[in-house]
Amino acid sequence: MSRVPPQLQRFWPLIKRGHRYGARVAGAVGRHTGGPARGLPRSASPTARETVRREPVGTRFHALAPAYTLDRPMPVGEPADHPYFAARARQEVPERFVLDLRDGLLLGRHLATVTAGGILDSETSHYWGIHRWQEHPVFWNPRPGPVRHVAGTVGALSARGTGGNYYHFLIDALPRWEAVRTVLGGADPDFWVVDHATRYEKAYVELMGIDPARIITPGPGFALRADRLLVPSLPNVETLVEPGTTTWLRERFPAGDLSLLPERVYVTRGDVPNTRRVVGEDRLFAALAERGFARIDPGALSVQQQVDHFAAARVIVSPHGAALTNLVFARPGVRLLELFAPGYVNGGYWSIVGNIPDARYRYLVGDGDPGRSRPGAEPVMQDIEIDPDRVLEALDELEL
Repeated sequence: MSRVPPQLQRFWPLIKRGHRYGARVAGAVGRHTGGPARGLPRSASPTARETVRREPVGTRFHALAPAYTLDRPMPVGEPADHPYFAARARQEVPERFVLDLRDGLLLGRHLATVTAGGILDSETSHYWGIHRWQEHPVFWNPRPGPVRHVAGTVGALSARGTGGNYYHFLIDALPRWEAVRTVLGGADPDFWVVDHATRYEKAYVELMGIDPARIITPGPGFALRADRLLVPSLPNVETLVEPGTTTWLRERFPAGDLSLLPERVYVTRGDVPNTRRVVGEDRLFAALAERGFARIDPGALSVQQQVDHFAAARVIVSPHGAALTNLVFARPGVRLLELFAPGYVNGGYWSIVGNIPDARYRYLVGDGDPGRSRPGAEPVMQDIEIDPDRVLEALDELEL
């Protein structure tokens, strides 16, 4: 959504429907005009196990951990018993696995996984808001290629939304590294397909010790065929973070020296309209500063500085935004007060806090009509208008 120009965000539902329809039309043409020769899928399977069943020669399924059900306690907040959280208190955590393909194909910047026989594996090619496999955005390019052949073994880390999105890069892309290495007995593949364009993407890849010479970066028109392709399952299909992901990130990226960092922080999103900023933030922060809060802008910090600030924090107040992904580095017992606009509530950071021992979470929905937003803004990017006194009252209750 953040990539849609502000003047068009109000038309997002119509744009999305048009996008799905356009993919169906373009794909129907491409599949009959040379698409298979360029790797465009001709059919699809709903699960990786079904993909292996349909194409048993050259495909393998490596099971790593079974699916399970996770029950989360309802969070405290205003309004109480928000329906968003009520609908997601029970999370079905999917099975963890790696799909192993001989002559497997990756297509598009969101990495659609296609077998040598032309089957789109829907489970490892997940994309938001589509109702059938023919609507996958890979079909917007009916003549992908030329297909790059890579000799050896390739591990796929990138997925839908991981390019240029801090949350999805950390939560979806990086933990897949462990799954690939598990299948290979702790070794690295010959190449990794991973986003490597932004400052933070490069920093995390460097911290993981991945050789830049072994990195292949996806982008528009991307088409790669590997002798052996390893594609892990997505750990965060429903944007709720399972405990194993939080633990892995915390252990993989340890904090440094925390002695001079603030323990009470307010996370800003700046002052650009229609970005989920807090309207009148200076007034809110003045009230928080009297209680010992420091204001931080994670976008202005290095990756290690972000890790360290969130590891040092005991109490965090923040509008909903990608910077809160850094909660995976927070200490046991951390307290989070998350602020939302009425038109958009998301439970990703509620789930992360729930994965941290002795941590506490509270939400506060701002003023306004949940069905309306400011001119030029889709509700997902609606700014937050909230009385500072409400924030202080909620903070008092959070810290009891």
